[in-house]
Amino acid sequence: MDAFIKVTNQSQGRDRLFRATQYACALSKYLLRNNSERRTLVAKLRSLESNMSTGRKLLRLGNAVSSIEAAKQTMKLSDPVLCLCLTVANINRTLYFICDNVLWARSVGLIRDIDQDRWSLNSSRYYFLSLVMNLTRDAYVIAQLMVNRARDERFQHRVRQHLNDSPEVVECVVPQMDAFLFLLLDCLKSHPAVTLDMLKNVCDLFIPLDRLGIYHTNAGVVGFCGLVSSLLGIVTLLQPKFKIKP
Repeated sequence: MDAFIKVTNQSQGRDRLFRATQYACALSKYLLRNNSERRTLVAKLRSLESNMSTGRKLLRLGNAVSSIEAAKQTMKLSDPVLCLCLTVANINRTLYFICDNVLWARSVGLIRDIDQDRWSLNSSRYYFLSLVMNLTRDAYVIAQLMVNRARDERFQHRVRQHLNDSPEVVECVVPQMDAFLFLLLDCLKSHPAVTLDMLKNVCDLFIPLDRLGIYHTNAGVVGFCGLVSSLLGIVTLLQPKFKIKP
């Protein structure tokens, strides 16, 4: 109960609960689509999904300003790669939220004379670019971790021991590749914040990829990926140590 209260007391927490519900409805609706006996339930799920989507747009009305402030902060980072990736990501998030706000105003009738499809497409483009930059940041951070870990003499000893204990690797796999994978998995295991952020961004990426027609999946895959990324987002709220910084 305390965890639920902690999440619901935060605007981000409420948004992620709404988001998890929205994509859970989308996934359930897809799984039940061919069940003629569940048509009433599917209709209710469709209605709930729509309501959650509209509610999330309302909760995000002030997020464009927050993203602008985040971009100002990331511009001050000393690392040029992190500065570029996070600043560009935040700028695209700002544009995404602006499009999202316009679409919300259109859905409630405050604005009428706009091309809804065009705004929705632009929203997906900005969301996609933001995710790409965040994934680039994740890859950069992981590469740094791997370089630092590879220089550790104790880790080098562990790699040699791993290769010696697995003679089949030398026969079936390129040892250097196995050592690389061992190093990668060790870094991901040792830094769960980076791992969770990368998994979350990868899951989220399927949503704009499908909407933009870059990589077509189906409503089930989109619903599953959206649900997983939402749950990972809730985990980072409950356990701040799992939230990547900066």
